[in-house]
Amino acid sequence: MKKRKVGILTFSDGRESVHKEVEPVNREFQERLAQALEATGEVEPIAGQEIIWTAELARNEAKRLADLGCELTIFNFAVWSFPHLAVIASRFAPGPFLLFSNINPQYPGMVGMLASAGALDQIGVSHGRLSGDIRDPEVLRKVLAFIRAASAVNRLKGETFGLFGGRPMGMYTAVANPDQWMKLFGVDVEHIDQSEIIRRAGLAPADEVEDAFRWLSEKIGKIRYDGKQLTPEKLKLQIKSYIAVREMAKEMRLHFLGIKAQPELTDHFVTMDVTEALLNDPYDWNGPKEPIAAATEADMDGALTMEILKHITGEPVLFADLRHYDEELGAFDLCNSGTHPTYFAGHSYDPDENLPKVEFYPQGFYFPAGGASVRHIAAPGRVTLARLARRNGRYWLAILPGEFLELPEEEAERKAEATQVEWPHAFTRLGVGPEELLSEYDSNHIHAVYGDWTEELIWVAKMLRIPYKVFS
Repeated sequence: MKKRKVGILTFSDGRESVHKEVEPVNREFQERLAQALEATGEVEPIAGQEIIWTAELARNEAKRLADLGCELTIFNFAVWSFPHLAVIASRFAPGPFLLFSNINPQYPGMVGMLASAGALDQIGVSHGRLSGDIRDPEVLRKVLAFIRAASAVNRLKGETFGLFGGRPMGMYTAVANPDQWMKLFGVDVEHIDQSEIIRRAGLAPADEVEDAFRWLSEKIGKIRYDGKQLTPEKLKLQIKSYIAVREMAKEMRLHFLGIKAQPELTDHFVTMDVTEALLNDPYDWNGPKEPIAAATEADMDGALTMEILKHITGEPVLFADLRHYDEELGAFDLCNSGTHPTYFAGHSYDPDENLPKVEFYPQGFYFPAGGASVRHIAAPGRVTLARLARRNGRYWLAILPGEFLELPEEEAERKAEATQVEWPHAFTRLGVGPEELLSEYDSNHIHAVYGDWTEELIWVAKMLRIPYKVFS
């Protein structure tokens, strides 16, 4: 992931004599903030050249940050400053805005931050507020949560979603309004017929298909050919489909995508499980690559949730069904035939860590065209699950902190066989019981990344001005 470019503007007293007196203090705190952010390796800070004490400087410094491509701006307060300066800067600087008050009790920096915050609220400029010593790891963590959320929201703008096919199996929750997407998220939608996957699969280079087939045959833990649903020819057709979609995404400049698949492709061509898993993975037979968030069943809001999670974390995202609640485990079995990246088998960027834990099973009766199902048990660890959904036309964000469980192999197999043995599984314990979740959650699909990203997602919802609920 490219570094997040963060602008920093530091505000001062509007009286020239006072400004000159406190300028060394302001520069010290600005440098301290920039150094702390740069040391994370995740942020490229762009600090103001001048400490802002006039309206002209507020305009010019803010415009400079915009010209340099900053994705958000931190308004930095170490001393008392005139509030109108932050207001003027907000007209030109790239948002979202975080107002940050340093720990500096000899000077009323918090007073300046609060006065500026109130002024911004009066004119309707949305912003976040934090106070503390940036050298404190907890303060830095909170600042980074805002930065990640802000850059995720901004990186959506101007992106294109590739919609292969249309509404699958009558699922209203898988279809969204392109007008609303552009207005709220800044994302365009490109409609593509699924026949293009079939046509372009026939054009896949034969040498790459053979290289890919050898690579998968060597790396995958077990390929369960059955001579009917799963044959070498059908696996090669799935490889060709991946190459076709990968190349279309490149040529059409698709940032993320969804494939309907059911029933046309799954009945008459081949399933898209291998295609979707590899798109979401951080590697293929050609080496490391950037994951492309790809949703099965052309789930638009699912893909959008995945893209936001990817922009926040820089990591692959899991797509699954809330398939079953296991009373014995006190956990949900997340299971879906498509879009479980093999990354989740071992929680590693090394395919040699993940792929030996993966098996290719023959598809079952749901998919008569056949092909391989990409089957594994998700590696244990703390996770954050999320889903964008709509109620009466208005978006809201479900946020679910949780944990992928590690089960003994025999028990995991027994649990998998109780639902769908050939599909991938993530046994997930949430901080909420099934009654509350099932009464409020608005989709059969759910999406997950490793780690705790709750604060980042809360900020995303606030920046998009949509409601959210943390299920915990």
